[in-house]
Amino acid sequence: MSAPMIRIETLSKRFQTGGGFLKPARAMLAVRDVSLTIAKGEVVGVVGESGCGKSTLARLVLRLLEATSGRVVLDGTDLNSLGPKALRAARRRMGMVFQDPYSSLDPRYSVADVLAEPFVVQGRPLDPAKIAGMLEAVGLPAQMAASHPHQLSGGQRQRVGIARALALRPDFVVLDEPTASLDVSIQAQIIDLLAGLRDQMGLTYLFISHDLGLVRYFCDRIVVMYLGAVVEVLPTAAATPRHPYTRALIDSGFAPDPTLRREIAPLGGEIPSPFDLPPGCAFAGRCPRVQARCRAERPELDGSAHPTACFHPL
Repeated sequence: MSAPMIRIETLSKRFQTGGGFLKPARAMLAVRDVSLTIAKGEVVGVVGESGCGKSTLARLVLRLLEATSGRVVLDGTDLNSLGPKALRAARRRMGMVFQDPYSSLDPRYSVADVLAEPFVVQGRPLDPAKIAGMLEAVGLPAQMAASHPHQLSGGQRQRVGIARALALRPDFVVLDEPTASLDVSIQAQIIDLLAGLRDQMGLTYLFISHDLGLVRYFCDRIVVMYLGAVVEVLPTAAATPRHPYTRALIDSGFAPDPTLRREIAPLGGEIPSPFDLPPGCAFAGRCPRVQARCRAERPELDGSAHPTACFHPL
């Protein structure tokens, strides 16, 4: 791998709720001390259950949310230190594809207006003739430029969202569960499209998903998150998991083979409240390998080539 394009350094995000007369203030660390590098041309997947902090991390990386602490560095530039004008210029190099292709598109806009929006925001000229080329790049006909989002299928809307994210020819794109709202056959088409665009344009992806099987198929490395923290980084998609939580995610996945018959053993225990995390490992209450140390100390990622935050890895 080449030198990192993106460096995420001890990034954290704290949300606070309540604080009124009837509800006392409570704080939650949605992202806890996440550090990660992404090399140019790499596809890094982030996976975990709903509520683990994946989407919050994605927005922090693009500075759509302000971090409580830590920083994000893009090719040597600390994004957290940039003022509005410099940040707008830096965002020309970054794009984002959202999970819901309908709510992320303004229903009042035509497809042509949607694709022109990044140029308007950045104050850059746009030749209307380029709209057809942008649609062609994502496999849509040029005449679709006059359509509105409600006239498109889910897969077509997501292709428009991808075209908008790539309109300014960015280097780095965050994909926030881009196939979650699509059926299986359309998911495969979108993944193939994203893979082809990566090769053609030399893109770097941060791919957010709850589907570990899809992430293992599409990504070069995999980051596993649990309640805001990274618990394992698989150095390759085929690497054998070491953390019991990662193993449980794999075992609970769907295997598309009618000859396989297996029973899925769900994890026991309860997920702790993110407002009141236990003093030790947050996964201890659900882990089949838990011991006394796990409930007293919080494990940190080790410094190996296969980082794992577990006192008793598989």
